[in-house]
Amino acid sequence: MATLLEVKNLKTYFYKKKTVIPAVDGVDLKIKKGETLAIVGESGSGKSITSLSIMKLVPSPAGKIVEGEIILDGRNLVDLSEAEMCKVRGNEVSMIFQEPMTSLNPVLTVGEQIIEVLMYHQKLSKVEATKKAIEMLELVGFSRAAELINDYPHRLSGGMRQRVMIAIAMSCNPKLLIADEPTTALDVTIQAQILDLMKDLSRKFDTSILLITHDLGVVSEVADNIVVMYGGQVVEQSPVDELFDEPLHPYTVGLMNSIPAIEGEIERLQSIEGNVPSPENMPKGCRFAPRCTKAFDRCFAEAPQLKQMGKDRAVRCFLYEDEGAKA
Repeated sequence: MATLLEVKNLKTYFYKKKTVIPAVDGVDLKIKKGETLAIVGESGSGKSITSLSIMKLVPSPAGKIVEGEIILDGRNLVDLSEAEMCKVRGNEVSMIFQEPMTSLNPVLTVGEQIIEVLMYHQKLSKVEATKKAIEMLELVGFSRAAELINDYPHRLSGGMRQRVMIAIAMSCNPKLLIADEPTTALDVTIQAQILDLMKDLSRKFDTSILLITHDLGVVSEVADNIVVMYGGQVVEQSPVDELFDEPLHPYTVGLMNSIPAIEGEIERLQSIEGNVPSPENMPKGCRFAPRCTKAFDRCFAEAPQLKQMGKDRAVRCFLYEDEGAKA
């Protein structure tokens, strides 16, 4: 499959007085056409800032992409002006946010919000856009779509609002859909429905998905490949099946062990000791070393590089070098 999006050495820093905060520090990732890539990690690992960087929605002037390339279908988005990016957002790349109530405009009806996107990007007339809006709402599972377009967001449940957000995001048939924790605010039953809907629409429109989540259970359902982030860096990347069969990085192992098992009884869930480091005070050497049960002297003194492990896997860990294997 051809590559749709390639992120190379992305560095997004925030500036607070005289402090430089490296929120995303040298991230590389690829998404092929039609595939779903998941970025996982704890809060504060840099997942959402990575997705906002791709959309060029990093809060400015405090935040800035200082280095790297974001190549979408052969075009580097970093070089585009804000006016050019406005044509890309919602048209070629769409985004679904974590809490739909804050993403939808409370003073506009559902229909007005979809129609606005279609008229701006697709240059449809209001009549054509209204017809397409109803079709999109039917596509995401609303049986009374013609009535729903006149409703305001506050009249809808959380799951219904998320479906509306998906309808807006998919209305222009984007090449890439970025979903930032799209099911976090929803109950488990609705989560499953939303994930199934995203998978179905991805196949129907041949849209690639970048899924941001901290929930490995969600990843196993929808993703083809996984990138694990920690401290603003990629620490492991792998096809989903291989990662679940054999996680390589100690951080990934910790995340896997913290998933509750369906079978058997356990008194207490496992957790990773300590907290994600603040981007302002990253530890010297490996950023995970202070929390890692496998760390040895070199981990605290030297930063590991991302090491290729076969064709499709990579890991940032000294355990996969000769010295680490002995330790």
